[in-house]
Amino acid sequence: MTEELPMFPLGSVLFPGARVPLRVFEDRYTALVRHLLAEPDPARRLFGSVAIREGFEVGDHGNQSLHRVGCRLQLSEVEEVGDGTFGVVAVARDRIRLDELLTGGEFPVGRVEVLAEDDAPVAPQTTDRVRAVFTAYRATLGRISTDPYSGRLPQDPTMLSWVLAAAAPLPHHDRQRLLEAETTAVRLDLVTEMLRGELRAMNAIPSLPATDVARTGWSVN
Repeated sequence: MTEELPMFPLGSVLFPGARVPLRVFEDRYTALVRHLLAEPDPARRLFGSVAIREGFEVGDHGNQSLHRVGCRLQLSEVEEVGDGTFGVVAVARDRIRLDELLTGGEFPVGRVEVLAEDDAPVAPQTTDRVRAVFTAYRATLGRISTDPYSGRLPQDPTMLSWVLAAAAPLPHHDRQRLLEAETTAVRLDLVTEMLRGELRAMNAIPSLPATDVARTGWSVN
């Protein structure tokens, strides 16, 4: 079923569970925040975001091309600054597919479809394998950079797939592939292969810096 959501395209790929801090200063997006704050029910303060394929987050020309699959987010914290801008925090709830972007109003609005999560069982060897590879990846990365994750990994395979997708400092196109994966099992297999590729690169060139970690954090809320 298609619904309309205010849209805030970003330069990074988000995953369900991500905690996203934003500084909002452009008129169209401050209008979006004010629109959400007018909703009395905090659980309904929802907006969408897809990653920018070409272009920029700000400016007159802005984003020229967008990915179609992104996330639906809930506004969770808002601080209005004296100059009319906002500091906000949002939490990504689930995935959406953008069918159409409407730009004629105060802020962009997307016609989107919320994508159902795959609930098929995942073989234990799939999760065991990705955990082992991520452990090796963290150990290797820790010798040349910072550990990309702290704490215990979740037991639920779907949550595990999102945590690893968000935590691994992978290039933009790899992160988008993980977001678009049709099933949890496919996503876990993909992140396993991607991490193995990163391991091979770091072992071949020990001083190779890891890809910059995305600016998003992880939240189970």
